[in-house]
Formats: sequence, C-alpha cells, structure tokens
Amino acid sequence: MDFAYDARTEELRAKLLAFMDEHVYPAEAVAEEQRALLASPWDTPQVVEDLKAEAKRQGLWNLFLPDAEYGAGLTNLQYAPLAEITGRSPHLAPTALNCAAPDTGNMELLAQFGDEAQKKQWLEPLLAGEIRSAFAMTEPEVASSDATNIETRIRRDGDAYVVDGRKWYISGAMNPDCRILIVMGKTDPDGTDLRRQQSMILVPRDTPGVEVRRAMQVYGYEDHYHGGHAEVVFDNVRVPASHLVGEEGGGFAIAQARLGPGRIHHCMRLIGMAERAVELMCRRAVSRTAFGKPLAQQGVVQNWIADARVTIEQLRLLVLKTAWLMDTVGNRGAHTEIQAIKIATPRAVVDIIDKAVQAHGAGGVSQDFPLAELWAAARTLKLADGPDEVHQRSLARRELKKYL
Repeated sequence: MDFAYDARTEELRAKLLAFMDEHVYPAEAVAEEQRALLASPWDTPQVVEDLKAEAKRQGLWNLFLPDAEYGAGLTNLQYAPLAEITGRSPHLAPTALNCAAPDTGNMELLAQFGDEAQKKQWLEPLLAGEIRSAFAMTEPEVASSDATNIETRIRRDGDAYVVDGRKWYISGAMNPDCRILIVMGKTDPDGTDLRRQQSMILVPRDTPGVEVRRAMQVYGYEDHYHGGHAEVVFDNVRVPASHLVGEEGGGFAIAQARLGPGRIHHCMRLIGMAERAVELMCRRAVSRTAFGKPLAQQGVVQNWIADARVTIEQLRLLVLKTAWLMDTVGNRGAHTEIQAIKIATPRAVVDIIDKAVQAHGAGGVSQDFPLAELWAAARTLKLADGPDEVHQRSLARRELKKYL
C-alpha cells in the first residue's frame, strides 16, 4: 500500500512488520506444538510469553491506548494500520503486543471511568500483561444486542453490591490468568429511563458465587488463544460497593464508550486477516495445477484475487476515515462511519476468506492452513459488538431523518 502515514506511524509499522516476520509467524507452529503438551488447553504456551517479552523490549506494547500516561499515546488513525498488521496473525500478534480483546476495551474502560483504587488494583497489572480480564454482558435468555434487555441484577446491600445472573460468551474467562470480570447488570430494573437502569461492576474471578460453568464453542472452535468464551453464573456474588465503575445508572453510556474504539480495532484486524487470506490464495494459485494449468491462469481465480484487492483497498480507506473522524470529532461525530465499517468489513472479509478457502480445496477447511479459523473469527464479528442488522437499522434511521 502506498498510503503515506506520519513519520511515527511509519516507524512503528516498519518495526512491527519486522517483528511479525522474525518472531510471530515462526511462532505459530511452535505455539500449536507447545499447546498440545500443556496440562490444560487454557494455559498459555511459553512461546506466547516469549513474544510478549520481546514486544515489550522493542517498545511494541499497549499501542492501542491513546492516553500517553498508560499507552503509546497514538491516535486512532495512527493505531489503525498497526492493528491491521496484527490481524494477519490474530491468535498471537494482538496478545504479544498486549493489544488483544477483551483486555483492550477493559483497559480503556478502567482508564476512562475507573477510580484511582480500581486503576491501581486492576489497570496497572493489565497494562503490564501480568493478568487477563473479561467483559460480562451477553446473556443466553435475552437478545443482548439490546442492552436494555439485560436481566442480571446488581443489588445494593449496605456497603456491598450483590450480583445475580447468567452470562455466556464471556471472552477470556476460561484463561487461568483472567482475574477480573467487568459485569453489566441492572441496578434500577424498574427505572423509567431504560438507558439508566444498567451499571457496571468489577467482580474478581475468584469471588465466592462466581461459577465458570463451561467453554462455549464458536463454529466448533474453543478459541484457546483468546481465553475461550465462557458461560458464567453469578449466584449471590457479593463485592464491595467501591467496585462499582463510575456511577449507578452509567453502565449503558460506559458500554457505548467502550465499544467505539473496539469496533475500529476489530475492523482493522479484519483487514489484516483479509490480507493474509489473499496472500495464501495467491501462493496457492501459482503453486497448484488443475485441469491442465495453474490456478493462477484460471479466470475465476483471477476474478477472486482482483475483487479481493479492490475490496480491501475500499475497506481500508473507509476505516481510516472513521479513525480520523473519531480523533477529530469524537465517537458521536463518527457514529455513522463506525456503523458503516461494522456492517461492511466483516461481510466483505468473510467473502474474501471464503474464496481463499475455495482455492485451497480440502486444505482450506483443514488445520494445516489458518483459513478455517480466520473464516470463523470473521463470521463471528457479524454478531459481536452488535449484529449487522442492529447497525443497519440505526444507520437507515439516521439517513432517513434527512428527508423527514
């Protein structure tokens, strides 16, 4: 890509690309070998810890945080191309740089809304990569894309809050290094303002009454590198009142603030995943012969590759525009564009990866190539952080208002 970034971004891009070539890609096979020997599939392979140490040594650490007090002090526009590069190896690279979800969103949340004691106890070890975290919002019994449906209760009882509810697809909660869960629940379920009923509270994973019941699969994958996606039950879980994040009734607003940057991070990583898929498809096309000539000379395969390149360039520019708007006019001012990239990027990247799978034949759905897992991850993002249809509904309403 010939797009010219500012000098600092170009320097970090060059350093990160070299880090990927020299350390991350070679570690992919090693991580799989080490994981097969672990006592628990949820434990972290040693090579991942080695990658983290090397990334920290090279200054490739906490790049996602715009606050220079906690992170690299990069803008969204500066961080976007770096997130794209990590998307080329989504299981290893984001974790190696301490830039993996859900920790990124949780660190942003604590940095913006946590008090000094909460930052000291939880944000600092997260920034250091010493612990992991989880964000507990989605519930199996309600349509959680509408946060006003959340049924988990957070009840004040003297100098404590009591949490009761059932959550699932709580990413990261299976990881033994996960020490803290940020839980979304209702402190005022009968409140007239539906968006002031919810609050967020910090629940240490080892609190009595917290039961990590099972790991949920995603298209058959358990996503060990992400710390899994757990079903978690909170049964009369008591935590100090000081564990409330922000104020009572502020949960909905905090969730929206957390999701804005997270969506752009996901979209940039998706573009990196698409680039990896195109690279694999091209290598396959020039090395595999079918019906008397290389796949690279088959018209349909050429169309797949050409369409993928056009699509990636379009998506990248839209995401970069969104990042720039977030930096200049804020999340609210970039609302339309945030929704647009959330709709367009997963949809398009799923199709690109699907074509790469097709070009690989049986190998495309096997464990010998990363394509099947990339496809599952991209397809899941049509649901995560709000289903496509929710964003389409909101975007259409905003567009229609111009004509009413």
